[in-house]
Amino acid sequence: MATKENKSEKLVKSINKSVRSSTRKLKPILRSIVGKKVDVAVRDLSFSDKRISNDVKKTLSSAIANAENNFQYDIDKLIVKEAYCGKQVIMKRFRARAKGRAAPIKKPISNLTIVLTEKQKIEEKHGSKG
Repeated sequence: MATKENKSEKLVKSINKSVRSSTRKLKPILRSIVGKKVDVAVRDLSFSDKRISNDVKKTLSSAIANAENNFQYDIDKLIVKEAYCGKQVIMKRFRARAKGRAAPIKKPISNLTIVLTEKQKIEEKHGSKG
């Protein structure tokens, strides 16, 4: 069953290509910020001890700037609607080992996308069915 989307809702997107990390390391950080207000998400990323959280914070800040300048959204009402990453290329390198052997090293690169939207107030209906 298809759900109807609100056509008046504007989505603000920021894409960071060539992030030097694997998607496996990025996904837990992205899952932790989805659904949060942007100021809370930026604060969480600032205090994260993961190296890649700085790149995620830069991308989120870019999305906030896009929302403010291009769509005139209020920053206090912005929430992180989606945050996802995808694989790009993998650089393959080799490291010399003992007895003339070589061991492969894979250096993955990812694409990072963050989508913001303005939080809408939902009117709650009270009373019986109908």
